[in-house]
Amino acid sequence: MKYNILGNCLALSLCAVLAASCSSGESAKSSTGSETTQEITLTIDDAVTYQAIDHFGASDAWSCQFVGSWPETKKNAIASLLFSKDKDASGNPMGIGLSLWRFNIGAGSAEQGSASGIGDEWRRAESFLNADGSYNWDKQQSQVWFAQQAKSFGVEKLLVFPNSPPVSLTRNGKAYGSSGSIASNLAFDKFEPYADYLANVVQGLQTKGLAVNYISPMNEPQWDWNDGGQEGTPFYNNEIAQIATLLNQKLEDKGLATTISLAEAAQINYLYETGNKPNRANQLQDLFTSGSSNYVGGLSKLEKAVAGHSYFTTSPFNTLVSQRQQLASAVGQVNGLRYWMSEYCILGDNAGEINGNGRDLGIDAALYLAKVIHTDLAVGNASAWHWWLAISPYDYKDGLIYIDKQKQDGNYYKSKMLWALGNYSRFIRPGYKRVKINNSKGDALNQNFLYSAYKDPQTGNLVTVVVNASTQPVSFNLKKTTANLTGLKAYITAADKELQLAPVADGQLIQVPARSIVTITTGGL
Repeated sequence: MKYNILGNCLALSLCAVLAASCSSGESAKSSTGSETTQEITLTIDDAVTYQAIDHFGASDAWSCQFVGSWPETKKNAIASLLFSKDKDASGNPMGIGLSLWRFNIGAGSAEQGSASGIGDEWRRAESFLNADGSYNWDKQQSQVWFAQQAKSFGVEKLLVFPNSPPVSLTRNGKAYGSSGSIASNLAFDKFEPYADYLANVVQGLQTKGLAVNYISPMNEPQWDWNDGGQEGTPFYNNEIAQIATLLNQKLEDKGLATTISLAEAAQINYLYETGNKPNRANQLQDLFTSGSSNYVGGLSKLEKAVAGHSYFTTSPFNTLVSQRQQLASAVGQVNGLRYWMSEYCILGDNAGEINGNGRDLGIDAALYLAKVIHTDLAVGNASAWHWWLAISPYDYKDGLIYIDKQKQDGNYYKSKMLWALGNYSRFIRPGYKRVKINNSKGDALNQNFLYSAYKDPQTGNLVTVVVNASTQPVSFNLKKTTANLTGLKAYITAADKELQLAPVADGQLIQVPARSIVTITTGGL
């Protein structure tokens, strides 16, 4: 499918709208009754559909290993914020309703303690595999608790992922590579034991009532992972292909329905170009294109979606757009393949737009995040979107919920990034399809006003998400090509709001406040 940026990226120049409105003397009342000089019509054409949405997710690394044993009231409240689809008495969502949960399978650095070489205790992780080859399914209890809570809230999918093979299988006995080495920390004769281990973990988690839908056997294989900052190892594409083939056979042998997710590329451009990572990148061509020596696309247990991470490709705005255009084009050339944006948080200086250092519980980081989500979905055609740390103890823009760095108990803090993701995850459910939406003032690309629309194929209900990063409110009519829309509800995330319900009377304009994200629903959603 060829992507048409003017027809589907869906943005406009606010300055042009203001000038046109003022010169024509247009004025209308918004649904809140305030005067506005902007009048726009957004028209949904739900007969034109794009990708189906698989899920929105986040990861339990690494804080859940401790927070899962916090006092019941606090950990339950945190789980509700992440997983709940309920509303309070006023109709405001109580959580962001994630539809996928990512479970980090540890490599055993936690059991090694300081001898692990990983200085930050919070970045070590337990392993189900003991040094003698036996398994202890009572390990990672706190993470299992969160996964069970996700299931109890109705989270549809569970994905498990290791950052490193178990330390008993690695070359150097540690959960990260040797200094100065760019080789995988897993020797060839350990590939099959590693595949055995992964399949056994899937089977073992079933004893905890957890059905694993997806397993991702490696993470960001382009990086060297040899500084002891966390568990990790690099892999070459030929190693990924061999491990995936072995794991495919193990899953078949055990009769497991779990599918394999590849390849968690560290940056999305490593999916479609080699760049500075020969034999580790250009993974769409090398792993998913028939005829390649490392082709795995025909494996029976392979999820037909390539996974990549949006890091270091989001600024400036023209880069955010152009790299996703290239990715969508490359994925579109592989028949039947989908794209999952499977990990992101705000890192780096981002061309001066926003710095990843320092917590930001406010709307600035949330607006930047919403811009990335929108572009990944509407330009990159992502069918899944996953955040990195659901719960962070750090002073970075890496958490949906922040906590005091305390293992037994502490305070937790909601960020606006949590609710910005919720503007998408809470309302756009698995199976919804992105649909066409046009703007009466023109579709010139502008990062200050972004919007996209989605449809439930079963009910016909529509969800429209609007991101207004400007300092001026914007008001608009929302219509379908075939009919006027009635019974609309708007949910606003802003500096002073967290998915707050704002009723929309039939026939009145919808107002998107300055510097806010608004989701508009039909059908009582």
